[in-house]
Amino acid sequence: MAAQANTAGSKKGFMQWARSRKGQQAIIIVAFMIIPLLLLFTFTYLPFGEMVGFSFYKMKYVGKRTFVGWKNYASVFSRKDCFGALKLSLYYMGGSVVQLALALYLATVLSFKVKGGNIFKGFMFFPYLINGIAIGFIFKFFYTRGFVFDTVLQWCGFQLDNLPYWLKDQSINNISLVGTSVWRYFGQNMVLFIGAIMSVDSELYEAAMLDGANRFEQFRYIILPSIKTIVTLNVILSITGSLSAFEPPYVITSGANGTGTYFVVMNEIAHTQQKVGLASAMAVVLLLIIFAATILQKLFFKYVFRSAEDEDFGAAKKREKQLARYAARKAGR
Repeated sequence: MAAQANTAGSKKGFMQWARSRKGQQAIIIVAFMIIPLLLLFTFTYLPFGEMVGFSFYKMKYVGKRTFVGWKNYASVFSRKDCFGALKLSLYYMGGSVVQLALALYLATVLSFKVKGGNIFKGFMFFPYLINGIAIGFIFKFFYTRGFVFDTVLQWCGFQLDNLPYWLKDQSINNISLVGTSVWRYFGQNMVLFIGAIMSVDSELYEAAMLDGANRFEQFRYIILPSIKTIVTLNVILSITGSLSAFEPPYVITSGANGTGTYFVVMNEIAHTQQKVGLASAMAVVLLLIIFAATILQKLFFKYVFRSAEDEDFGAAKKREKQLARYAARKAGR
């Protein structure tokens, strides 16, 4: 009887708490947390765990599975079409550097008062809004022999016979594809940089101009230190994105003539060759590479910006000592 009374009392206490304002707030918070976490687990972490499990099997989508252990991971590093495709990421990494430099330059220029600046921002950001497949088809005709790009170059005085095949010549086709990615994404980076630059206090520019600082010095000593967080973020997103390039080579060239990136090769192995275990191992390896690259980049920028701050702090201390010596000599006189 005592146990039943205690149970009834606890239920009654819980119901009172649930009907109270604090109880309802706690229930709503927990409900809003559980639903997204449940969806995230169901559609992200659970499939990822299954994929990691598939990477240890020799299997197709349908049929018998054979456990092979680490053999699939060894194949990723031994097959030329798997690990060799990562070399193409160097082209896209180089393109990301050009993309960020161009975006930062234009963002710095457009952050000041420029005639037609808003229209120019819209034009530069517009490619990012276009679907990647559509951009692939656009540039497929753009680079086709005798079409748009060749026609423009002929207007500039070049002869068609002296121009390379932009999508067939293996010495230049990957650079052409990287140009497509740069054209699409640098507008997004530019807008992010502009937003960060516009948040800098305008009084700093006025003080710098009174001290005689030019635009480059304002960029070096005011803008760049103030937007270092956005710079780090954009670099990390660009480098990791270059490791997973897929749409330009897949749509424009279908990975032919040495343009098959890691994702294109993984797609072919998974869906054409039906080697699901090997493709899963490739995905896990790529995830580890991206994770390692992200950590190294964060450590690098943390060291760079810390060194810059230490240098500025040391220069400020040196100036203070010089002023103190000057004041002491003046007082002694």
